[in-house]
Amino acid sequence: MKEKELPYRAYSDYLKEKYGEKVYKLPVNLPVTCPNRDGKLGTGGCSFCGEIGTGFESLSNLLTVKDQLIQNMSYIRNRYKANKFIAYFQNYSNTYLEVSLFEDYLRDAILDDIVELCISTRPDCITLEHLQVLDKLKNEYKIEIAIELGLQTVNYHTLKKINRGHTLGEFINAVMLIKRFDFDICTHLILNLPWDDETDVIENAKIISALEIQQVKLHALYLMEDTEMGKMYQNNEFTMIPVKEYQERVITFLENLNPKVVVQRLIGRAPKENALFVNWNMSWWKVRDEIHERMWKRGSYQGVKYDYLNGKAFNK
Repeated sequence: MKEKELPYRAYSDYLKEKYGEKVYKLPVNLPVTCPNRDGKLGTGGCSFCGEIGTGFESLSNLLTVKDQLIQNMSYIRNRYKANKFIAYFQNYSNTYLEVSLFEDYLRDAILDDIVELCISTRPDCITLEHLQVLDKLKNEYKIEIAIELGLQTVNYHTLKKINRGHTLGEFINAVMLIKRFDFDICTHLILNLPWDDETDVIENAKIISALEIQQVKLHALYLMEDTEMGKMYQNNEFTMIPVKEYQERVITFLENLNPKVVVQRLIGRAPKENALFVNWNMSWWKVRDEIHERMWKRGSYQGVKYDYLNGKAFNK
């Protein structure tokens, strides 16, 4: 590895390799909800999820998909001289829709210079019919498709504690279903959930690698006032690990991850309004840069401990 080369396979590099230049992701906010909120599976959502979900940086869902993209494209073009974009259906569960309406929203996003549709959803909101729509659009418009699945942790005991509404089994089923098609899969993971430890961090990496998932996106848990988990935090029912331990968990995860897996990010941005805990009151990029520095200092890199598949007992 060259000096100061990122010690993992970064998403930005992957997009440049795939599309020949820098590509920008544009958030799309649909008027959708989640089966863990509307009573189908539960109410209140995941115990850490606020009322606005993850769409705090998105435009209003009262705007059409096309108008949201045009506004965002105009801003990014002018600021960064960008030419290629990904329409990122980000907030809540974007396949939790009747199939014909789902297709209408996607068609509205296929504009000039949109090279990819990225759909964020839950593992239990994927059906064959939704995937067939995506496959039809991929072939009709020669556009790439990626699906982001929120898992958060492979620890099914923790999934129950955070009121996730699904287990590891539904995630594996969704991955197997998507793999019938030529789509990339990205998995979301939170590495500092209070009930997870280093063993869970390593198992996260092993499951992602064993399932041959193409991409991963890491988050640090943030806590909002209007959430069940926020109330638990205020009542001292759990504590948050220090930032140094989060950074060590990220490094451990990367070291055990298949080096082919694309890493979208190591930590995310989060809303500060009504927040109880966000990224240890540090800038997300500072947390990330300190991870880089630790790995460079140690000579560590993604996949250095990736030796556990394909007959491990014979490789010792």
